[in-house]
Amino acid sequence: MTAGRAGYTRRVPTTKDADRTLNSLEQARRVAELAQEKLARGVVILDMRPVCSYTDYFVIATGQNPRQTKAIYDEVRERLKRDQRAIPHAVEGDREATWIVADYIDVVLHVFTPEARKYYDLEDLWGDVPAIELEAAAS
Repeated sequence: MTAGRAGYTRRVPTTKDADRTLNSLEQARRVAELAQEKLARGVVILDMRPVCSYTDYFVIATGQNPRQTKAIYDEVRERLKRDQRAIPHAVEGDREATWIVADYIDVVLHVFTPEARKYYDLEDLWGDVPAIELEAAAS
């Protein structure tokens, strides 16, 4: 641990952390956790394995506006790059930031503004797939 901003400590990743590859569920949980740390709302993980051949999990999150949506995506991208050496294969929507899709192959992150999430309603579209339980982020 090292001292960060006043009152905060952050964990410094070790070589052992970076060398450890997360399985797809662990990666989905990590993405969800990072989104929650940036105050994303309504974070859910959908298990896409029963219906989809191109990914294992969707992580869906909402930012309150395009600026927060972009901040959520940026945090996930930077932390996965630093901690697990994982970068998205493809990213769409990061300029407009109303719906950002980051494809990590086994996990696809969707970060929406509230209006875009309601309009596209991925949870209803994929309503037949199981959702994975998440622990609420610490307040």
